[in-house]
Amino acid sequence: MLRGGEEGIRPSAARIDGDLISCGGFVSAEFTFPLKVQFICRYVRWQTVSGAIPVHIQPPKHGAAPPNSWRARLHRSANLAAAKNHILEQLPRLVRNRLMSLCEPVQLVLAEVLCEPGAPFTHVYFPTEGFISLITLLDGHTGLEVGMVGFEGMLGAELVLGVDSTPLRALVQGAGAAWRIDAAVFRKELAGNKALHQLLSRYLFVRMAQLASSAACLRFHLIGPRLARWLLMTQDRARADSFQVTQEFLAYMLGVRRVGVTSAARALQHSGLIEYHRGELTVLDRKGLEAASCGCYASEQLAYSTMFP
Repeated sequence: MLRGGEEGIRPSAARIDGDLISCGGFVSAEFTFPLKVQFICRYVRWQTVSGAIPVHIQPPKHGAAPPNSWRARLHRSANLAAAKNHILEQLPRLVRNRLMSLCEPVQLVLAEVLCEPGAPFTHVYFPTEGFISLITLLDGHTGLEVGMVGFEGMLGAELVLGVDSTPLRALVQGAGAAWRIDAAVFRKELAGNKALHQLLSRYLFVRMAQLASSAACLRFHLIGPRLARWLLMTQDRARADSFQVTQEFLAYMLGVRRVGVTSAARALQHSGLIEYHRGELTVLDRKGLEAASCGCYASEQLAYSTMFP
């Protein structure tokens, strides 16, 4: 604990109760980010080194109880962070705040492998900006994407089934921010949290629908509509009209030869739906791309909206 006039800094990974950067007067602080902060002092300013949301609070006069606006500002900090991930946003406020107190912010790095088939989860991830491809691997063949996780979901939902691994490889497709929780800690939280368990059960249903659509799409639909579906899914999670992607990567995700992707992308570009130049793809006509996509995209959207209205 810091007292009046002392200053200190601690990395967020090593943050402990009572961490402050600077304070005036005597400070008595109970700190479990972002749930609870109690102060008795003239002023307090705190901020962690990595990823936390700075909160600057002017406390009441000595001896006065903290007003509701204080606590509201603290809760808003947690809510704003959680609102970037739809799963966290769907949780009841108290459950969400408790779960956020267990999270640490991380950056997902492009092409990083977060887990391998059969290997135990080390962490679960709630993407807020980045997104992740779920890839099935077969002996003697390159991988095939069968699912995608972005701000709408999480990686590690299989823990709700009582298993500690996944049959899929998780590969970062879009770099960006995410919240991360140690898998063992999350498993304990899941065991005693009915609301969290029910929510993730609904999300697993959505993932099952996505896997079923991917299998049917691969068997029955042509490369062009499949490419349009993939681009729509990627645009949804990138939350941008333009993103970086190579034809080699598209071929890998769709399980086809590069020449097939080149032909399909050229057709979409000639139709004025997309623009592709040196690895940067821009969606020009979202409605047109939806019309060019196979029905799998709409069915997956319906499954999600049904479970998470």
